[in-house]
Amino acid sequence: MPAKTGLNSARKRDHGDRENGIVCFVASADYIPRLADARLKELFGELPALLVVGPRATGKTTTARRHARSTVRLDREAEAGAFRADPDVALRALPTPVLLDEWQAVPGVLGAVKRAVDDETGAGRFLLTGSVRADLDAQTWPGTGRVVRVRMDGLTVRETTGRTANEPFLDRLARADLDALPPAAEVPDLLGYVELALRGGFPEAALLRAEGNRRAWLEGYLNQLLTRDVEALQGHRDPSLLRRYFEALALNSAGLVESKTLYDAAGIDRRTAIAYERLLANLLVLDTMPAWMSNRLSRLIKSGKRYLVDASLMAAALRLNPAAVLRDGNLLGRVLETFVVAQIRPEVELSPSRPRLHHLRSRDGGREVDVIVELPEDSVIAIEIKATASPTPSDARHLAWLRDRLGERFLAGAILHTGPQPFQLGERVFALPICTLWGNAGTAHGLSSIPAASR
Repeated sequence: MPAKTGLNSARKRDHGDRENGIVCFVASADYIPRLADARLKELFGELPALLVVGPRATGKTTTARRHARSTVRLDREAEAGAFRADPDVALRALPTPVLLDEWQAVPGVLGAVKRAVDDETGAGRFLLTGSVRADLDAQTWPGTGRVVRVRMDGLTVRETTGRTANEPFLDRLARADLDALPPAAEVPDLLGYVELALRGGFPEAALLRAEGNRRAWLEGYLNQLLTRDVEALQGHRDPSLLRRYFEALALNSAGLVESKTLYDAAGIDRRTAIAYERLLANLLVLDTMPAWMSNRLSRLIKSGKRYLVDASLMAAALRLNPAAVLRDGNLLGRVLETFVVAQIRPEVELSPSRPRLHHLRSRDGGREVDVIVELPEDSVIAIEIKATASPTPSDARHLAWLRDRLGERFLAGAILHTGPQPFQLGERVFALPICTLWGNAGTAHGLSSIPAASR
């Protein structure tokens, strides 16, 4: 029986009342709280202006509206006209906090925000959402020191199941206490995890019950990304070559692969590949996890590990369905790791302690750890992702090796697996179901998106 989406409550029913040509936001009762909400509230309590960035269609505007009294859609000519004529006057006329959506359509509005921040003190006044284009193109970014960037990624399972108030997984793991690491009440099986991964975190796609409709949405998203979004950000690029390069990245997401392998597979040269990779990183759909370095360890590789930010983009680029993923063990591992990192990344991006994600691999390939989380005070957490339901101490040998080398700096390690049970594999090393990432408490908004192992 296929997994139900259970995500109808996430539909965007936010609406507004128009006052003086401006949309004043009215909150929707069925809004799914995001991990970014707490961070936005905290920052907005002391800072005057925030710029919410992230991949297209991840819910940035919907979330930002929750923190604003008034909203201006600058991609609508009727609302943009006054800001083109005199952005300072138009901005002063708005009740704050004000959301300036698609601000890049009237770039002069950013200068008005800068001047307003300089002229008058006060927190929680301006929110900006829209394309990354303008601040990347601008030779001088006028928001420096005045506008703080907050990144929002796609929906996590922790969000869609109503667990944003739960203690973050990384904080629980850092305590190295198995009792603090319960899995979700409903534990997916292997197929269930693959379905969750390919469903992805784009709210509009995750809403759709029919797999064919969801696939059509994701393919349309990818077409937009590789044509119109690319054109807007950096001018003309050959869409067929860029698509081939994106497919090579998708096939190797979560893998350590030589750059030459990628650009040879796409039929492009090194210079073009560098430009394409920078472009996709600027569009926030490609993330490179840097290699971890330590003076206690030698002979480690320095190459970064590339990830698409959402496993559903792998599905769109490679036309994958769950059956195809389950037939290919190598692809299965990449899909699961891309999915797990997409669950962890928002915790890291939004954490006040600013942890950093790395990977570790020795030059001879004999030692490898999928994710190293570097925490303040030089301590680390180590995570490996395995497509197995019953990991053994042998699966944790690299975590044990790292623990023994780092001593007290090593807070805890985890094998995240596809089985149902958490258990201890050694001192400060645990085997945990992947669903431990979102835990077992919270109200699930009536969702039933996570298939149980016994279905």
